Amino acid sequence: MTGQPSAPTAPRPAIRLPAPAPGWAEPADVVVVGSGVAGLTAALRCAAAGLRTVVVTKARLDDGSTRWAQGGIAAALGEGDTPEQHLDDTLVAGAGLCDADAVRLLVTEGPDAVRRLIDTGAVFDKADAAGTIALTREGGHHRRRIAHAGGDATGAEISRALVEAVRARAIRTVENALVLDLLTDAEGRTAGVTLHVMGEGRHDGVGAIHAPAVVLATGGMGQVFSATTNPAVSTGDGVALALRAGAEVSDLEFVQFHPTVLFLGADAEGQQPLVSEAVRGEGAYLVDADGARFMVGQHELAELAPRDIVAKGITGRMLEQDAEHMYLDGRHFGAEMWAERFPTILAACRAHGIDPVTEPIPVAPAAHYASGGIRTDRSGRTTLPGLYACGETACTGVHGANRLASNSLLEGLVYAERIAEAIVAAHPAGAPAPVPAEPARTETIPLLAPEQRFAIQRAMTRGAGVLRSEASLAEAAETLSALRAQAGDATAGGAPAEAKPAEPGVESWEATNLLCVARVLVDSARRRTETRGCHWREDHPDRDDIHWRRHLVTRLNQDRTLSVHTTDGAGLPATVPAGETP
Repeated sequence: MTGQPSAPTAPRPAIRLPAPAPGWAEPADVVVVGSGVAGLTAALRCAAAGLRTVVVTKARLDDGSTRWAQGGIAAALGEGDTPEQHLDDTLVAGAGLCDADAVRLLVTEGPDAVRRLIDTGAVFDKADAAGTIALTREGGHHRRRIAHAGGDATGAEISRALVEAVRARAIRTVENALVLDLLTDAEGRTAGVTLHVMGEGRHDGVGAIHAPAVVLATGGMGQVFSATTNPAVSTGDGVALALRAGAEVSDLEFVQFHPTVLFLGADAEGQQPLVSEAVRGEGAYLVDADGARFMVGQHELAELAPRDIVAKGITGRMLEQDAEHMYLDGRHFGAEMWAERFPTILAACRAHGIDPVTEPIPVAPAAHYASGGIRTDRSGRTTLPGLYACGETACTGVHGANRLASNSLLEGLVYAERIAEAIVAAHPAGAPAPVPAEPARTETIPLLAPEQRFAIQRAMTRGAGVLRSEASLAEAAETLSALRAQAGDATAGGAPAEAKPAEPGVESWEATNLLCVARVLVDSARRRTETRGCHWREDHPDRDDIHWRRHLVTRLNQDRTLSVHTTDGAGLPATVPAGETP
C-alpha cells in the first residue's frame, strides 16, 4: 500500500464528540462494541481464553443487524463443493478488488467456523432425517452452499444461539449504550472507550471502560440513506469513532444496494422489509409490469447474477419504463412452500397488503451493506495499536467492490475468531488496566441537531444512491458541507439567535456520526471515476482496471480535512501497528 502512515507513537490531539466527562469507569482486558455475529463470537472466544471481557451494545443484545439476516451463511459444506470454488465466486462478485489472500482465508477457515457455530448451539435447517444441512443458492454462487435456519430466519437463529452462549458464560454486558470515543494511553495505545448508557442497565450517563484491546463490531451505516434494510441503530458509529481516533478507512464508496427490497412507496423512509435473495435462489424471477423477465440475457445467471448486476438491471428497467419498482414473481412456489421456506417474508408481505402466493411482489433496490469500513489486516488489527474491527464495520478486503451474497455472516465468524487469537497473544489476562492519558489538546466536532439526520439521508439518497454522477455527488457534497458549516456556526455562536447549538445526546451524536461517514463516502465516490461493482457512475460507465484497480484509503486529519491515498493494487497488505507482532 502506498503512502502507508505508521502507527502513532504518542497521542495526537484528540478529536472527540462533545460529551460530559465520564462519571464512572470499570476495568477489562477487552471491550467488544457490538452484539452481532462478529462481536459476540469475538467476546465468546476472548472470554474462553480467560480474558475479562465486556460487551457494549447500542440496544439489546439481540437487536443488531445479524438477526435481520434472512438468506443464510455461505460455506463450502456441500458434497462436491470446495473452498476454491467459493473463492472463485467471491472474486468474481468483488469485481477485481478483493484481496485474494483474505478471501482464501475466509473460504478455507469458513466451514470449520460454521461447525463451531453449530457446536455453540445454532440449529440449521436439515435436508434429510440423517441431519444433513440443507443448502440453497443465492446470487453469484454457482453451487448450493447457503446454510439457512427457520426457512428465512437464519440471522435470528444465529443471534439466539450466540446470545444464549454469552449469557450462559455470564459475560459482562452493557446494553442500551452508545460508544462515543476511543481512549489512549501516554504512548498512543488503546486504553478503552467512553460510552453513554441510555437510562437502563447498571450505569446511566457517560462512563468509560478501560481496556488495552477494543474490538469494534458496530455493524453498518445504512441509515445514511433514506431507505435501507438496516435497523435504526446502524448509524456508522464504529467507522466515525475510528476516523476521529486517526485510524484508516477504505472502500466506503462501495455500498451494496440489495436488489429486492419490498417497495412501500417512493417516499418510504427508514428500515424497509428485505425479500431475501434466497427467494430467487429457489426459482422466483424478476419481471416488469408487463410480465417480461428483463434479467434474462443480461448475465449468464439471470436473476442470480451478483447483486450489483441485478440492482443495476432493476434500476435500468425502472428508468426505461419510468417506473418506481419492478416485481418478483414467486407465485409458482405455491402456498405450502411460501409458508415453510419463507415464513418471515410471507408475513412481512401480507402485513403490507401483498400476498406473494397470488401476486408478484413489488421490489426496488435499497441500501443494504457496506463493503468498506475500517481498514484491518487479516487478524482484524487496525492501523491503531490495540484497536480491532470485524464484521460490517471493517474492511478486510474480502468483499472488494461488491459483497457476494451470504459471505457477511461468514466473515463475521472467521475474522472474529482471528481477532480473539490476536488479542490473547498480545494482551495477557489480568494485566493492570491501562491508564488513559488526557491529551494536551482536545478538539470537539460540532454537533448536528437531531433533525439534520433526515437532511443527510435525503441528500445521500438523491446524490449517492444506486446511480451516481459528478453532478449528483457534487450536490450531495455541497449539502453535507452546508450542514457542517451550520453546526460549526451554532457551536461558535455565529448562527442566528433562533438557531441554538445542538445538545449532547444520542440523536445528535448519531446525526454527527452519519455526517462523518457520509462525507467520506461522497468524497471517495467522486474520486473513483469509473463504474465497478456496486459503485455505478453514469458519467463514467466503464470499469477502468488501469487506473482504478486499487483502493482509496482515507484518514481524518487533525483539522478535520480528509487525507486520501490509493493502494498499489487490489490487495490490502497486512498492517501491523507499531509494537505488535504479525
